[in-house]
Amino acid sequence: MTSRVWLRRAYDAPTRNDGYRVLVDRLWPRGVSREHLAVDEWLKEVAPSSDLRRWYDHRAERWDEFRTRYLDELASGEAAEALASLVSLARKRRVTLVYGARDAELSNAAVLREAIEARLPAGD
Repeated sequence: MTSRVWLRRAYDAPTRNDGYRVLVDRLWPRGVSREHLAVDEWLKEVAPSSDLRRWYDHRAERWDEFRTRYLDELASGEAAEALASLVSLARKRRVTLVYGARDAELSNAAVLREAIEARLPAGD
């Protein structure tokens, strides 16, 4: 079965197969209009904190530590509530996490997809 959680860069055109599109960055992607982005929701609460985002600065050598710190942030407060809402949504339909970073595999969206899928029942 294919994943119920997809990743799509904010600068790529949306597709009709995306399902429910959620922007998961704290900042709106530069140069992208609301019409082009076509998100159903902007969930800032699930994004990495500003301090963590600035510290990471998309440096590959900091990836493992970023992932660990971000997962810690997702475990409590507003971030945990936002994560729970994404998990609930992913149980019902496809969710596409929209992000602005250049590298999907080193983005907060990749960590977030991992966190969501870990909370879905096996086979979902």
